[in-house]
Amino acid sequence: MREVAERAGVAMSSVSRVLSDHPDVSPRMRRKVMEAVHELNYQPDILAQALRIGKTLSVGFAVSDIANPVLAEIITGAEKRLRAAGYSLLLTNSEGNAELDIEHISLLERRRVDGVILSLVDEHHPDVVAALRQLACPIVLVDRDIPDGVTTRGASFDHALGMRAATEHLLELGHRRFALITGGPERPARERRQAVEETLANVPDAEHTAYPGGFSVDHGRRAVLEILAQDSRPTAIIAGGNMLMEGALMSLREAGVRLGGDLSFVGCDDLAVAELHDPPIAVVRRDSFAVGDAAAELLLADLEPGSNADAPREIVLPTEFVARPSCAPAPR
Repeated sequence: MREVAERAGVAMSSVSRVLSDHPDVSPRMRRKVMEAVHELNYQPDILAQALRIGKTLSVGFAVSDIANPVLAEIITGAEKRLRAAGYSLLLTNSEGNAELDIEHISLLERRRVDGVILSLVDEHHPDVVAALRQLACPIVLVDRDIPDGVTTRGASFDHALGMRAATEHLLELGHRRFALITGGPERPARERRQAVEETLANVPDAEHTAYPGGFSVDHGRRAVLEILAQDSRPTAIIAGGNMLMEGALMSLREAGVRLGGDLSFVGCDDLAVAELHDPPIAVVRRDSFAVGDAAAELLLADLEPGSNADAPREIVLPTEFVARPSCAPAPR
């Protein structure tokens, strides 16, 4: 910093004010200092800055399973918004293990991050809840229930909206026997299943069987094998999650089932596999990038007092059904 001050011909205190974005700096002073910074290729000491301003300008993001492409999109949305606000992102991956969630919450706290965004494996796990209650920094939960006694904001999806539309579409095509593959985090799985069951409850001759399990490709594969082994097969299958959809499509292809012919199929999330499949797969779609951006915006409302005083405690984004040829009239 001393060399920058000498090159710019200003006091070290002036350099400090420019580098910390102090408002009481003239445009001429800022220009002189920044020219010297670039000429000397000066890199500010981030740790020293953190000690000086009382902030690390970093945010922790604990992800349940980064192998899920939807979570990758959410991370991208959050990182872009936080970067624009001057924050870096520290990412952890829990690999579907709630015990790792607990370790990562502790790690991020020890790293002195200014706030955390969490897409947890199990937000109801007692030790996870205890860890959340002890966190002193602002929290935003992504698409999860808010546990009792935890002060947090939330950015989520209305999973029921798109799932209800998908079920209604299949009913209009004459389907009455349904199979629903469910699994994954409690909130999305619960909302999806409730939407399907409540919609079918209004149709006297409609019936369904649910196949709950883990949120994995393997569960999707095994559930379809069980479905196809039934004497009276359903005419429509709904896979309540992108990884479940991927596994289900594998088993259906291996069994030689013609989608949109032998039976109809609806998946979740508009991934490449859905559009490139033959025939293209009808899905319940959501804007994952947008929910990441919303989560970051909610966190910034707590990190930057006065930046968004009217920020809500929770933002809920819609989902929508996209009809494609994997859905067709029920076989007669």
